[in-house]
Amino acid sequence: MWESVFDTISSSIGRSFYAKQRVSIGGGCISESFRLSDGHIDFFVKRHHASMAGMFESECKALEQLAATRTLCVPKPLGWGESEGYAWLITDYLEMQSCVGDSQRELGKQLARLHRIRQPYFGWFRDNTIGRTPQPNPRSDDWVAFWRDHRLGWQFDLARRRGRGFAGSDQLLGVLEVFFTDYEPIPSLLHGDLWSGNMAALKSGVPVVFDPASYYGDAEAEFGMVDMFGGFTDDFYRGYAAEKPFAAGFDSRRDLYRLYHELNHFNLFGSTYASSCESTINRLLKKI
Repeated sequence: MWESVFDTISSSIGRSFYAKQRVSIGGGCISESFRLSDGHIDFFVKRHHASMAGMFESECKALEQLAATRTLCVPKPLGWGESEGYAWLITDYLEMQSCVGDSQRELGKQLARLHRIRQPYFGWFRDNTIGRTPQPNPRSDDWVAFWRDHRLGWQFDLARRRGRGFAGSDQLLGVLEVFFTDYEPIPSLLHGDLWSGNMAALKSGVPVVFDPASYYGDAEAEFGMVDMFGGFTDDFYRGYAAEKPFAAGFDSRRDLYRLYHELNHFNLFGSTYASSCESTINRLLKKI
């Protein structure tokens, strides 16, 4: 595998690369992560079983698309591949620190600028994953139907296959339009999996985001995951609102979007997340 990684890096930088150092580093709960160095330049590599090659290909495409907007700072992808039973993704290596203070406010502004760029439709040009869970992204002009069928409905179906139904799920899916009575979403490119573990800052203070699960969706859908684990300060929200004010009804829709990620965590990690799913469903039904 490593020879293929070195070849991809060499092709990308226009000279021969061979890692004199390969250091395993901490990362997410899905993939192994490494820092490669030839003594002059460093790179970041994630790897997983070869069956996850599509996940890395989608992530590479998402990083490229996010970078092309010139709004957010993301690691530059060099390529992805599959060899010797592994799939892998290569990006440049960034020295990062906590994203606080002015960095969070700037991140909010940059995210709003990303969301202000109108995209041609809801969905994406390919399916991808949210964590390890397949995430369908068929092209659609109807956001409510997309969210019902390919986000919440999809996750509820996965939960049923695990043997767990959620009371009120069918009722909620049948009345989603209520939350959009006076709000018409436009398609924006989303990071798609933005939580505190997927943001940081360069030593200069410039905010950085990584590990996207991108697609074209309602900008407010970004905040379902932002809200789930905390870590985003008032400065972040103020920075966002300065560029793109929140619409009336945002708090209710944020719960609707958070539910998708709660369901996904239930499907990935089990019953620990069942009660939060139930609470959010009940809270949403009370708002109808």
